[in-house]
Amino acid sequence: MSSEASNPASGKPGEEWALKFASVHNGRVALVTGAARGIGLGIAAWLIAEGWQVVLTDLDRARGSKVAGALGENALFIAMDVASEEQVAAGVAEVLRQFGRLDALVCNAAIADPHNTTLESLELSHWNRVLAVNLGGPMLLAKHCAPYLRAHCGSIVNLTSTRSRQSEADTEAYAASKGGLMALTHALAISLGPEIRVNAVSPGWIDARDPSLRRAEPLSETDHAQHPAGRVGTVEDVAAMVAWLLSRNAGFVTGQEFVVDGGMTRKMVYAE
Repeated sequence: MSSEASNPASGKPGEEWALKFASVHNGRVALVTGAARGIGLGIAAWLIAEGWQVVLTDLDRARGSKVAGALGENALFIAMDVASEEQVAAGVAEVLRQFGRLDALVCNAAIADPHNTTLESLELSHWNRVLAVNLGGPMLLAKHCAPYLRAHCGSIVNLTSTRSRQSEADTEAYAASKGGLMALTHALAISLGPEIRVNAVSPGWIDARDPSLRRAEPLSETDHAQHPAGRVGTVEDVAAMVAWLLSRNAGFVTGQEFVVDGGMTRKMVYAE
């Protein structure tokens, strides 16, 4: 998220994740993975502000429970490793036990290793773990959620990445997983339609750091200015797109990718 504060008057989640959110429940239930921080937390907060009941999942039990408590009565946290079919099945069963329905699945959990590893030193175990979480996880979640999503003409949104179409050096595992997730998205759209819509959102540079860190280390004017949109992306930019795709207003949209990157993938960049 950029150093610019959100507008509290907008009715959407603001700068701090601990703000109070709307308590009116619209009757719909969403499961959001990787929701203890960053983009996943922003999506969960946005959906709660729109009246959804949101089940947040993450490996970080302590933080997940803390943020769910801060988000209010329309938030529930379940610890989950999305690469474990046993944990996925148990988590989905708990959602049904608690709420009796599921209307939306947002697959955000992913390993994005900031310490890029050269191909020559890339360990197979690391490669397998990245693909198991980033690609296998969404497959397992779709598999176990599909019967319940189908019952309510629900929707799936996968968080892919602009790295599925362009790369920095030494990002083979991450890029491959996100490219595979884009392919999985359109495959699921065909297999699960017409009852279930499946789409992907591909974020570019999103400043998803905790608010305290964004204030302590704000991004530079150069960081913002290089984007055709004039700024680095915010968590809310991504959350707004996800919320629209889950809404009935997107009822004719499936199998598509929506790039939220401030125009960077359309910009020619040459060394001067």
